[in-house]
Amino acid sequence: MKTILVTGGGGFIGSNLVAALLERGTHNIVVCDWFGNNDKWRNLSKHYVFEIISPEHMFEWMEINRQHIEIIYHLGSISSTLEKDMDLLLQNNFMLSLKIWRWCNARQVRLAYASSSATYGDGSNGFEDSTDLTYLHKLKPMRGYGWSKQLFDIHVATMVAGGECAAPQWVGLKFFNNYGPNEYHKEEQRSVIAKIAPQAIQGAAVRLFRSYNPKYADGEQLRDVIYVKDAVRVMLWCLDNPKISGLFNVGTGKARSFNDMANAIFAAIGREPKLHYTDMPQELIANYQYFTESNISKLRAAGYAQPFTSLEDGIKDFVQGYLLKDDQYL
Repeated sequence: MKTILVTGGGGFIGSNLVAALLERGTHNIVVCDWFGNNDKWRNLSKHYVFEIISPEHMFEWMEINRQHIEIIYHLGSISSTLEKDMDLLLQNNFMLSLKIWRWCNARQVRLAYASSSATYGDGSNGFEDSTDLTYLHKLKPMRGYGWSKQLFDIHVATMVAGGECAAPQWVGLKFFNNYGPNEYHKEEQRSVIAKIAPQAIQGAAVRLFRSYNPKYADGEQLRDVIYVKDAVRVMLWCLDNPKISGLFNVGTGKARSFNDMANAIFAAIGREPKLHYTDMPQELIANYQYFTESNISKLRAAGYAQPFTSLEDGIKDFVQGYLLKDDQYL
């Protein structure tokens, strides 16, 4: 049986992917991750994985098992968008990705990797998942996290444009705002939906940031939020279509407001909405995104035809299927 390696497989998106791959039962699933001393391990506690390896031993393991690897899903990274240690970000999000890319090229192994909508910065240059180098260089990420992801997108695009890609498949996944089960360990880096849902469940008013942009009323800031199960379906589609390569936005293509998110949560628990707007931390005001919306026309043109879950249906499934349960894990 062939093997699939998922780096970051114990994390939020990674553990959802691992669960879906195991449900298929077609591959041995190997996870590379650190688990630390919080409850992150619970993300995999319901699922049997073939092996768990630490990042320090990943390349040794890859070399030994290279004949059996079907594809590597490289999802492991520093995922905090507020991380300020640039050396840490570059080491984990750029240089490690570069080493994996070079390994896959040299041994002709398929690779799908996680990029981010944070590469688009304030969105003034659009949200086009293009590999055109002129366009990529126009993008101005607002924080170091986005820049670390952008560097790798540009490197891959440069290699592909120069005919220096030998991997039989490469897919860059520009994830927009994912939400859903198994993100609990992320604490302050959880999705807005995962943060505010417990407030509503506990009977309190949901707290949202005030707007500091006259174009947007309080709570009307817009985000393209995607249910993590939809993101997993896109990743499985990549596995099933080995001839598809490229950089793809992974979002719904439809921005929704924070007020919409809060109202959908209250609807899921059967209560009237109660919203309260609070001041935004000073350090966020200057680098705050008021609008994100993926362009998914390239993904559709490549053949991905499945519909995306509506905000209301996704939140209903998340709240009723997980957050209201004693066991909230997938």
